[in-house]
Amino acid sequence: MCDKVDMFTSMTDHARPLAVTMGDPSGIGPEIVAKLFLSRARRHPWVVIGDPLVMRHALAVMSPLASSRQISSIADARFDDSVLDVLPSSGLSALPPVGRVSAQSGDAAYHAILTAIGLAKTGEIGGIVTAPIHKEALASAGWNYPGHTEILAEHSGASQVAMMLANDEIRVVLVTIHCSLRDALHRADHSAQMKAIRLAHEGARSLGIAKPRVAVAGLNPHAGEGGLFGDEEARIIAPAIACARAEGIDVSGPWPGDTVFMQARRGQYDVVVAQYHDQGLIPVKYMGLAHGVNITLGLPFVRTSPDHGTAFDIAGRGIADPSSLATAFDYANRFQIPRDCKGDWS
Repeated sequence: MCDKVDMFTSMTDHARPLAVTMGDPSGIGPEIVAKLFLSRARRHPWVVIGDPLVMRHALAVMSPLASSRQISSIADARFDDSVLDVLPSSGLSALPPVGRVSAQSGDAAYHAILTAIGLAKTGEIGGIVTAPIHKEALASAGWNYPGHTEILAEHSGASQVAMMLANDEIRVVLVTIHCSLRDALHRADHSAQMKAIRLAHEGARSLGIAKPRVAVAGLNPHAGEGGLFGDEEARIIAPAIACARAEGIDVSGPWPGDTVFMQARRGQYDVVVAQYHDQGLIPVKYMGLAHGVNITLGLPFVRTSPDHGTAFDIAGRGIADPSSLATAFDYANRFQIPRDCKGDWS
């Protein structure tokens, strides 16, 4: 049976600044945020949400001439090309350790996210770009979330969210996200399929694709091979695809997971719905991290993130590449709701 829900998609309010969270202070987050600032003069206005001490240090390492300015509210921001506006979300008295898990860093990263969510919910910012966090550091600080997506969903009040991974050649939306493969098999039910298909459709439209072609990957090898390798395709995935088509979505499948991403890359599809984390992320990340971006769909505001982690192995060396963060910034600035989309699937 086709379930019916009310959906909404987020958009960037281009009259308002973006907020960039600093990420885990023990990783490369502050460094790539500093590099973004040094290379983004006269772009869309933005502020950093994070720890003033951490950001002052990151800027000083990147450029002795660069400076930051602590602000008490978004209204105080000047968006000066030569001074980085930092809205404090923590007040560390000493720099945390670099390149290793730290509860102090996990806590600071978490509160930067919460501060940004609060600003987005009140409409003070037009969207959030998040630098990488470390899940173990979060847990060591007592914040037991699998990642950004779950924090954002809980504190924004969004009932249905999904991850879209995108680069210049392919877009992927996940049915299940941060869980074991065993759990993913149970979570990829009819409701989860419908949520992912709908959000994939709306997410692609929000990126300017008027009539998205959505492809759904199968769960089993060869998409089940007619039931020889599993019945999830016939029992769960195909009925969800039929329901989505009845709602007017151009969706097809289930297609074998070993070929559908290649077909999407060649232009046959605009977005692929993948059944579990690695099925979707491996094809995207294999094409390189520099221009990959993670977009959270289903939130009441825009959120994007670079498609890489905290990179503890190179943290503090000044060699981290900010390209993916810059791409995430650009995606946040272009994400829009199509004018004719009311987001109502009831």
